[in-house]
Amino acid sequence: MATRARFLGLVCLSWLAVAAPAFATPSTQIWIPSTDVQKFGVVHLNDDVFARPNKPTVLMLGPTVGVLPWTAVQAEVGFDLTLLGIRPLDDKPLYLHAKIGTPEDSLFHFSPALAVGIFNAGIDPGATDQNVGYAVVARNLPVVGRLSAGYFYGNPDLLVDENGKAANHGLLLSWDRTLTEIHEKLWASVDFQGGQSGLAALNGGLSWAFTPDIAVLVGYDHYLNAAVAGDDTFTVQLDLNL
Repeated sequence: MATRARFLGLVCLSWLAVAAPAFATPSTQIWIPSTDVQKFGVVHLNDDVFARPNKPTVLMLGPTVGVLPWTAVQAEVGFDLTLLGIRPLDDKPLYLHAKIGTPEDSLFHFSPALAVGIFNAGIDPGATDQNVGYAVVARNLPVVGRLSAGYFYGNPDLLVDENGKAANHGLLLSWDRTLTEIHEKLWASVDFQGGQSGLAALNGGLSWAFTPDIAVLVGYDHYLNAAVAGDDTFTVQLDLNL
């Protein structure tokens, strides 16, 4: 599903004791990048909230635009303005992302969807430039839904564990499916990002498509390393196609 998706993630700075969500979001599941790519000329706007009790609420707003006119190879670019409630990170809230991919069956019969890209490309070197590169493959299966798997690698100076040790790579996994047994507008997903940085999380959520161009997702984010990422968050994500 093309959400704000994110993509939100957590900015993990070895010199900062407070973990802060910040994710320049390509088309995603709930948390991790998906193989979905915005169609040529479509402007997708995400407005995401990540909240936890007694902590600053993270607000994210940004567009993602499809930039290739072909069907076999597609690409998108975009950015997010992310307000974390943490200085000095909020002084430079711009995060960039880009993705190129191919849909299912485009290479050969029963070929999976493929995507490679980058997210959390911040503009403040040493503070927000997580620069997370990734590759993901996915395939829809009858009854089961879509299964996705991939790998990511980011800036080892920023993606660290609670001891300041690099934790900048790991698995990306997800399942998603439209729950047609309940309603054709209801979509569900569970996704996972591995490692021990603030990006490491297990997430679940449901989305309702009010129209083909307007959807709202409600989800829960469980962070694998609470010492770095802090408490779990609830997320509400509004997605608009313009």
